[in-house]
Amino acid sequence: MSVCQALLAQVARIAQDRGATAVKRISIELGPLCGVDAGQLEAAFAVMRRGGLAAGAELAIASVGVRVACAACGKESEATPNRLICAACGAYRTRLMAGDELRLMQVELRMPEPRAALPA
Repeated sequence: MSVCQALLAQVARIAQDRGATAVKRISIELGPLCGVDAGQLEAAFAVMRRGGLAAGAELAIASVGVRVACAACGKESEATPNRLICAACGAYRTRLMAGDELRLMQVELRMPEPRAALPA
């Protein structure tokens, strides 16, 4: 719930700074190592978006794969969340490059309709 609350607060600030009347869509990237379950985030979003600028918004979640860089061979490769080894040489001395993200990527806003120019 607190992650969703922080996300909605950030989106509300963006919308207010730009003078939006509503938020249409929120796009995020979510890695399997970030500690947030996508299903629970969606459920929290459905409840917490009510009454704010994002009341009618859609939440789009893109999954990010796990990538590691190998200290032994220098290659970058895909890995699984519970086995962060180099796919090229099998070494365990790796550094996480991707997979722990929870990143706000895009916010689609509804802007006020432009007013017609008054006749001179």
